[in-house]
Amino acid sequence: LKALEDNGTWDLAFSPKDKKIAGCKWVYKIKYKASGEVEKYKAHLVAKGYTQVEGEDFNETFALVAKMTTVRCLFSIAVVKDWELHQMDVRNVF
Repeated sequence: LKALEDNGTWDLAFSPKDKKIAGCKWVYKIKYKASGEVEKYKAHLVAKGYTQVEGEDFNETFALVAKMTTVRCLFSIAVVKDWELHQMDVRNVF
């Protein structure tokens, strides 16, 4: 939660009395080293989006995900043009 607060990714807001608010829950995971020793404990706070009803709680949804054909096309162009590709991971983005 501190990372989300530090990144300014949420604001405390009051809900209208006539609106249902989606709940949330914690999901816990233990990450292990190759030796089997615990490397770190992880916790994710996730929204219970499955409790929402279309037309009542939302009207449309959208998730930006690249299609594999697009990714393959990008890789093909990078090979032909001899481009150097880089990868990055955005932590605490949501």
